[in-house]
Amino acid sequence: MKAIFIVLFLSVISCTSDVQKKTINKEQLKTEADSMLSQWHNDAAAVNFDGYFGGMTETSYFIGTDATEYWTKKEFMEFSKPFFAKGKVWVFKAKRREIYLDDTGALAWFYEEINTSGMGECRGTGILKRIDGKWFVEQYNLALPVPNDLVKNFVKQIADYAKQQN
Repeated sequence: MKAIFIVLFLSVISCTSDVQKKTINKEQLKTEADSMLSQWHNDAAAVNFDGYFGGMTETSYFIGTDATEYWTKKEFMEFSKPFFAKGKVWVFKAKRREIYLDDTGALAWFYEEINTSGMGECRGTGILKRIDGKWFVEQYNLALPVPNDLVKNFVKQIADYAKQQN
């Protein structure tokens, strides 16, 4: 009986030490994620194609403001390459950013209000994935906020535009 108790006691201590080893510093991880996003935006502004796309996972998606802009990383690279080649890329500066983490510290999701060079104030939301201690963009969704008072006319303009395209 004593032997069973000792084995159980040692098992509990072993499990407790494993849990303690996996304790994460959420504030540190949020700071790292925030820095990664800022650098990612800076890489685009600096026309650093490799740096910008190196900040995205191989399975990532970029969702733009146009209904046709739902791209895999490869598709987004192909679309973006001419803009980077001409030095005519986008500049995004975050005014506000909120980052949230899952319990493991391996995934983060975020919301940011950004000033953009071409569309004024926008919003970005997305998912970050931590791989080998580094954060990468898994999904980014760029949105152009429309004031509620303008929505009705804006929706009509979009419908009229769609009719002209068909």
